Amino acid sequence: VNPIEKANSRITTSLIKAYFIIMSKVASSTKTNKIVPASGDVDDSSSVSTTSSSSSVSSANNSAAESSVHVVSSTASVASAAVSDDSSMASSSVGKKQKGKKSKQTKQSSSSNDAKSKKRGRKEENEGNVVDEEEARRLKKKEKKERRKAEKRARKEGKKRLEAAEAASAATSSTSAPVLCQPVGAAAAAAPSADAAAAAEAEKFEKMTSACRTILECIGENPDREGLVKTPARWAKALLFLNRGYHQTVAEVTNDAVFTEDSHREMVVVRDIDIHSLCEHHMVPFTGRVHVGYIPNGKIIGLSKMARIAEVFSRRLQVQERLTRQIADAIVEAVEPLGVAVVVECSHFCMVMRGVQKCSARTVTSSVRGCFESNSKTRAEFFSIINGSNVKMC
Repeated sequence: VNPIEKANSRITTSLIKAYFIIMSKVASSTKTNKIVPASGDVDDSSSVSTTSSSSSVSSANNSAAESSVHVVSSTASVASAAVSDDSSMASSSVGKKQKGKKSKQTKQSSSSNDAKSKKRGRKEENEGNVVDEEEARRLKKKEKKERRKAEKRARKEGKKRLEAAEAASAATSSTSAPVLCQPVGAAAAAAPSADAAAAAEAEKFEKMTSACRTILECIGENPDREGLVKTPARWAKALLFLNRGYHQTVAEVTNDAVFTEDSHREMVVVRDIDIHSLCEHHMVPFTGRVHVGYIPNGKIIGLSKMARIAEVFSRRLQVQERLTRQIADAIVEAVEPLGVAVVVECSHFCMVMRGVQKCSARTVTSSVRGCFESNSKTRAEFFSIINGSNVKMC
């Protein structure tokens, strides 16, 4: 209810009550002072008394009226006080409501500002994350390009070394076999190069055997005892064999065994290829298996060549992660397929014979390219094949 309407109703009620009080007082005073004279029995003295009594009644009525006026005025003053109280209450309630509205509006504005600032912060954070991801992708692509360039340079250098070795061997064979009509100058030029290559190999072998003798002495052995006399030479030959991949290239081992075949565009998988390599951190072996799969794109490669490619890169000082990637990139370069997948699983003797000495631990790495990377179903088919779930051998 509106406070003003409430005050008006209280004033009206007070006035009505005052009116009824006045009327009841006037009626009661009139009734008690009324004089009825008898006919013929009234004398002058009685008339005088009647007159005086009537005047007293009228004075009483006047006094009652005055008292009623005082009552009405007091009532009015009470009503006005009530109105003033109600108006003050109404004004205070209105002020409180306005203050509440203002505080509510202030809270809403502050909450909206907080929400906007949070939203701005999230937006800036998302933009920063996007920029970081783009920068990471760019750096990854740059590293990949640099790595491929380095590998390409290494292959070219290996090819050059191979050509030089072949030329040296050809020169040696030509000097050992009789050659008719050979110019004297050409034979004289070929002989020094062959002699220089042989001298370089002998010097390298001597350095390795000497180093092995030093190692034997450092571990507390006698390199001159019967069982160790020939050990430095054996060790040098074994180490050269285990790292012969440095002197081989993919082009050499594939030997042009890449053929045109447009009819087959399904998966080709060669699994369980045995590999043996040396960990570059401790120069102790890690051995295991390689599984290679690719989808041809008009060219296929000889099946044995995939095993030879794995052999080229495993016969070096390696880490398994790099070995897996190098095999995949070599097959991509050889046949340019729709996709390549390589999985390597090995046991590392650096954590079997030493360190944590966990004999059952095996490390699995994978590298995928093309459709194997973009299509999850193709990737899942490859993994199911190498795990033997869809293959039945005869």
